Amino acid sequence: MITVKDILDRVQQFAPPYMQESWDRVGLNCGRLSAPVKKVLIALDPFTPVCKEAKEWGADLIVTHHALIWNAGFVTDESVTGENTMFLIENGIAHINAHTNLDCAPGGVNDTLAAVLGLDNIQVIAPKGTDDQDRPWGLLRQGTVAPQSLDAFLSHVKNTLGCNGLRYISGGKNVEKVAVGGGGCAGALKQVRDAGCDTFITADVHYNHFADAADWGINLIDAGHFYTENPVCQVLLDLISTSFPELEVKISEIHTDHTKFF
Repeated sequence: MITVKDILDRVQQFAPPYMQESWDRVGLNCGRLSAPVKKVLIALDPFTPVCKEAKEWGADLIVTHHALIWNAGFVTDESVTGENTMFLIENGIAHINAHTNLDCAPGGVNDTLAAVLGLDNIQVIAPKGTDDQDRPWGLLRQGTVAPQSLDAFLSHVKNTLGCNGLRYISGGKNVEKVAVGGGGCAGALKQVRDAGCDTFITADVHYNHFADAADWGINLIDAGHFYTENPVCQVLLDLISTSFPELEVKISEIHTDHTKFF
């Protein structure tokens, strides 16, 4: 019998909790460690439609990148988070997340994003340490592409990630040395500059980040939180289905970016 704990242990072997940021909440968000699992639903977020999809499909466990509960507090129907948490518990569905530990882990969010975008010579920017296989880990990745215009690279990013649109500013350079940080990593712009990158792909970019990037001569691209992190769902599916071939595992058929463009 495979349990929630078996799957949690495997996910955290791949993305160890010591790699998470101090403010983060990763691991088992709700459910019993001893509960048996036959069906696992993978998604980026444990939002309401995904929770309902899990029930309809008969999932015993949801594994996501983002947490179900971000802040300690009351679990009631007066908040969406509380409502979703109660829904999962009432329907016997456990939930596991791997967030900033999966961002930083070798083979996690940012290695996957760099690979999907076709970067070569992928390296960790400002490693925070090495894992038990002596591999450097940290938040951002850098790599190279064949020298090209920013317009050509923007088209490549949009088409590859399937974005509805891109926000960007030109640093006045062609694209050759690229940094990536899935989700809201624009606060690390100085690290990107110090690494000598001409281009940075991330999401949730603030107004002032665009101005800073222009001043520092960096092409800054906001490709959306969902689209820069969504590729890791396939990594989670492969990890769990390979480790536990007797389970039914699938990626949510309905999870999507909730931001729309008019």
